[in-house]
Amino acid sequence: MAEDLAREVGLLYQDAEGALLELLAKALEADIESPRWAELKLASIGNLRTAVEAVADALQQDTDGAVRRALVTAYNRGRQAAVAELGALDIGRELAARDTVPNAPAIDRLAASMAEDTRPLYQRITRAVVDTYRRIIGRAAGTQLLTGMTRRQASQRALDEFANRGVTGFVDSAGRSWSLPAYAEMAVRSVTARAAIEGHVDVLAQLGMGLVIVSDAPLECPLCRPWEGEVLALNGPPGPRTVMERNPATGQPVAVHVVGTLLEARAAGLYHPNCRHSLGAYIPGVTTRPPHHATPGTTYEDTQRQREIERHIRHWKRRQAAAMDEQARRRAGTFVRKWQAEMRAHVAAHDAMRRKPAREQISSAR
Repeated sequence: MAEDLAREVGLLYQDAEGALLELLAKALEADIESPRWAELKLASIGNLRTAVEAVADALQQDTDGAVRRALVTAYNRGRQAAVAELGALDIGRELAARDTVPNAPAIDRLAASMAEDTRPLYQRITRAVVDTYRRIIGRAAGTQLLTGMTRRQASQRALDEFANRGVTGFVDSAGRSWSLPAYAEMAVRSVTARAAIEGHVDVLAQLGMGLVIVSDAPLECPLCRPWEGEVLALNGPPGPRTVMERNPATGQPVAVHVVGTLLEARAAGLYHPNCRHSLGAYIPGVTTRPPHHATPGTTYEDTQRQREIERHIRHWKRRQAAAMDEQARRRAGTFVRKWQAEMRAHVAAHDAMRRKPAREQISSAR
């Protein structure tokens, strides 16, 4: 329900990353033939810092608004999904007539959580770009003396290395470095999914319903597979158990096998960032297990290969954005086309797979 909402924020970060790479390339290229190049570059650090801070400030302002809009939309989608599920019952029709005003405290809490998670990114942006600028200046001057490489060549090589990594904004608990767009999109996917789930669960709580069922999603990951099509309790003790519930249509008792709580399932990995599963109200004696979505000829590993190819395409597009001359730009473009061809071949080989052009983009002012 919330998968598409992260794209707007991800594109904002991609715009910013492309703009930062181009700022860096243009700042290094200016006066590159001057014998006082290194001196001029160091003297202009203040100007670069001001330009980078302007990009970071605009990014934060745009992102805050986009995240809140995404949270409100996701929360309402969760509510609307619950209303649609219960539409055949009187309580569903009654609920559909109510105003679906977002739960303001829930939205505020999720927005504050997102802001807390991403605040360090904005502080690191300026430091990362300015520190890289200083390193490139020193390295270009030293490399020229030691190897005879031109200042432009040395600067481009160092700038390419920076573009290869992207503007690294976050290191997680496992020590993995995330680029700004990748981390931001992952964080927004996670928080909007939580908003959709909270909207859904809030409706069920209003109606006194305590059971939900997990959807079946195609090409599920190993973390989610054990929970597919299973019934979860919204509260109560963890662990599997059988409970007696009444069928609201007949009033007859129904035995329901519950595999655990929603909290327990989420702690085990269900609804992780980028998870495609949703949940639905479980009505004893009415709700049936969702059908399994078979995907012949396509595996979860195939989807991960698609994500890998997308990263290669973005990698070489960043190299294009960081190019200081036409030769470097053309070389990067050759590799962009190579990986785009690889993507076309990969998608053509799997009937269940679709290309996602937005995931291959970085924005550029060129």
